[in-house]
Amino acid sequence: MTKRTSLLLTQRQALWFGFKVVVIFSVLICVVTLWKLHSQSEFRSPRTARRSRSVVDQFVGPPKIAFMFLVRRDLPLDFLWGSFFEDVDASNYSIYIHSQPGFVFDQSSTKSSVFYGRQLSISIEVGWGESSMIEAESLLLDAALEDPANQRFILLSDSCVPLYNFSYIYKYLMASNRSFVDSFLDQKDKRYNPKMSPYIPKYKWRKGSQWFTLVRRHAKAVVDDVAILPVFKRFCKRRPPLDDSMGKQNIKLQKQHNCIPDEHYVQTLLAMRGLENELERRTLTYTLWNESGTKMEKKSWHPITFSYAAANPQRIKKIKAIDHVFYETESRTEWCRTSSTSVPCFLFARKFSQGAGMRLLSEGVIGQYGRRTVVDTR
Repeated sequence: MTKRTSLLLTQRQALWFGFKVVVIFSVLICVVTLWKLHSQSEFRSPRTARRSRSVVDQFVGPPKIAFMFLVRRDLPLDFLWGSFFEDVDASNYSIYIHSQPGFVFDQSSTKSSVFYGRQLSISIEVGWGESSMIEAESLLLDAALEDPANQRFILLSDSCVPLYNFSYIYKYLMASNRSFVDSFLDQKDKRYNPKMSPYIPKYKWRKGSQWFTLVRRHAKAVVDDVAILPVFKRFCKRRPPLDDSMGKQNIKLQKQHNCIPDEHYVQTLLAMRGLENELERRTLTYTLWNESGTKMEKKSWHPITFSYAAANPQRIKKIKAIDHVFYETESRTEWCRTSSTSVPCFLFARKFSQGAGMRLLSEGVIGQYGRRTVVDTR
């Protein structure tokens, strides 16, 4: 009898121990699940908050242009942009800067007070050719959408310069209700990853410059996206660069699929959303690419940086005289117009060194202290 009682107690203890293990394990699963949901909600909270504000898009006063600077750290051409914004009514524009986390624009980091405190409160580390680039763009748009008066959204780099004064650029953009997005179809493009299908079909895959100008409804489409961005993050990745120390392993690395997210994301997203007919399919930012002679060199084209000597009045005049863009892969000529009126194709240009920026300022391409107008605003 004593043995049977002892056996029953042992069995009960085992069952009770097993029950406690199951309960503890279940609690741990719940805690981990709640933590993941909380983490996801924190990541998406800016977008969720913005959606709740989208019904309050009414504003009083003039529509604004949101100048969104995507920079590595500081703004090397702040002196030029400071001159550009000087004497401009602050109710006509807003400034947003995505810099490296923790960097603050103040008296110690910029020559122009117009940039004080304009850095985003939330920023991320950005790598060239990585999905972090398009995530930073989305953060800029999300912050700019906070102000319902912002109706045009311009993405600019730290090496961009304006080719015209503020007044001309403002009238140019407000005269059109369309976004300016460089977007084209390249049948020979090898960056499309078949694994993206069916989420992104190949016929919707687009390519183009990342430097866009969006109207508000298209900016919202980018920020609200929760379907296309994850596909890009998973299947559109830059191939590792050649590394001499890797030896023969470079051959294997170079066989990996290569994709540059920022040259495809916005274009493809807007095509997927059926919004291409609302676009001027061209960028407003001029870039001069190196004209390499060999096939190997062409695979690594990069934009040319304008030096002091290259930023001469004759070169700037030629850029401003461009009135059409030819897309070879589509045999398409994009004539530059706003509201059926012929206009210059480009309002901005890149990449400009500090010396080049000083020359533009001293020679009046951007009026000294913002008081002189740009040459030939047509």
